[in-house]
Amino acid sequence: MLIQRLENYQKLETLRNSKLLVYVTSDRQNAETNIGSDILPLFSNHLDLIKKSDRISLYLYSNGGSTLAAWSLVNLIKSFCNDFEIIVPFKCQSAATLISLGANRIIMTKQATLGPIDPSTNGPMNPQAIFNGQTIKVPVSVEHVNGYLEMAKNDLNITDHKELKDIYIKLTEYIHPLTLGNVYKSKSQIKMLAEKLLKFHEIAEEDISKVVNFLCSDSGSHDYTINRKEAKEELGLNIEKPNDELYQVIKDIYLDIENELQLRNPHNPNLLLATQNPYPYSLRRGLIESINGGTDVFLSEGTLVKQNNPLGGGGIVINDNKIFESWKHEN
Repeated sequence: MLIQRLENYQKLETLRNSKLLVYVTSDRQNAETNIGSDILPLFSNHLDLIKKSDRISLYLYSNGGSTLAAWSLVNLIKSFCNDFEIIVPFKCQSAATLISLGANRIIMTKQATLGPIDPSTNGPMNPQAIFNGQTIKVPVSVEHVNGYLEMAKNDLNITDHKELKDIYIKLTEYIHPLTLGNVYKSKSQIKMLAEKLLKFHEIAEEDISKVVNFLCSDSGSHDYTINRKEAKEELGLNIEKPNDELYQVIKDIYLDIENELQLRNPHNPNLLLATQNPYPYSLRRGLIESINGGTDVFLSEGTLVKQNNPLGGGGIVINDNKIFESWKHEN
């Protein structure tokens, strides 16, 4: 409940001697949400109410999203404080990890994980695939492209320039050249951003490129998880382990939000329509909160309708008649 959560926010601010911002994006199955640039005006409103503070703590749970939104958020928050820290209760992946690199320290619970920051592109030229009867754009991972080319060179021992050129040209039959160009640009950009942000962790200049390369490619997979021991001892990040009192407050906040957003309960239209047809729905898919600024919630609202296939041929289709999908402020 929000009342109890606000009490825990106050406890956390007291324990950290800071002002707290909370940002959670849903990883609920079929109701996922990503970090996007639409959060920046909302954070500005919360920060204006917080005003200039010596320390700001960002409680962050997310699977990631836009790297440029992450970069902009770090710079926005740091313009309101002298000391910026990240509190990671559980998942802090991809672009969320990039945000963490810009903090002066990262407080990680024993179950908290960071992840690689290698980006995926999803532009209009991306390849398409059929999924559940719908045509979707397929994200192109930077490391999947690199892996394809590295496999040719390292596993198949292809070193001839003409053969490597032919392999690359073959790739363009499936992935548009402009998309491949965007992949290269995205990788260069995120490396540049990571190098700038890592300077806040006081990592030796000669070690920064090693850390960036690991986060961008050497980890081997975008799904790789980095626990606090590896983050501190192998990557050299400024990691802090919470004491028992702080850990309990962090955990209580997470469990409250997990329950409110139903993160462990998949959104299943078929099950909902089995109880009522049509079925009006309201999905809470993200939160930005602070004690002074209240709650901004990312909502998807509409009505699910199960009906016979209008194109004929039998079968049942589910229509999602969405009427609202954006952020809404709640006092």
